[in-house]
Amino acid sequence: MSDIDVLTRLLEARYSCRAFRLDPVPRAVIERIVGAARHVPSWCNAQPWQVTVTAPEATDRFRTALQQAAEHDSAAPDLAWPDGYPGVYGDRRRSCGWQLYDAVGVEKGDRAASAAQMMRNFDLFDAPHVALVSSPRALGGYGAMDTGGFVTAFTLAARALGVDSIAQAAVASYPDVVREQFDISEDRMILCAISFGYADTDHPANSFRTTRAEVADIMAWRT
Repeated sequence: MSDIDVLTRLLEARYSCRAFRLDPVPRAVIERIVGAARHVPSWCNAQPWQVTVTAPEATDRFRTALQQAAEHDSAAPDLAWPDGYPGVYGDRRRSCGWQLYDAVGVEKGDRAASAAQMMRNFDLFDAPHVALVSSPRALGGYGAMDTGGFVTAFTLAARALGVDSIAQAAVASYPDVVREQFDISEDRMILCAISFGYADTDHPANSFRTTRAEVADIMAWRT
């Protein structure tokens, strides 16, 4: 199998896991994931990403603090949310949401059930581990862009080692909780979390896969 075939297979196999088993991932495996992901390119080779990874007990403490914040505090992300999702971007977002709701049995218009499913973000989907990802404020959008490459590489390296994951912007809604729990300085933006572990393959939340735009939809060829 060629290198491009291996890479394509990993890209196609990776998905956002929304239900995990409790089994921890060995630390040596986690270090291999981070060790692979660190090779992604970055602007001027700045390598702005930093990642704080939790063992199961630390994950549970963070989960509890995050749930309390989500129930009582207003979201205040370091990196502003998008102004909106116009056109096809909104279509794709809604399609993903309805696939999830259909899978877990949330009926259209059931606001209580959809809110409960949304709150699963702050349970970290029962993952035994979470990686908190940050970038220096001074690097602004470029640091965030570079760090996005690290997040992608982390999820692909995890899948290559049989570990499933989900990148979560929702966790970045409460950056002060992240800083307090993990002693991360104010000069770093909390960008996202990656919850990870071994998938509960029987859970309906893991039963669907999103679609991807075709090459012709995303590439413009000029001569």
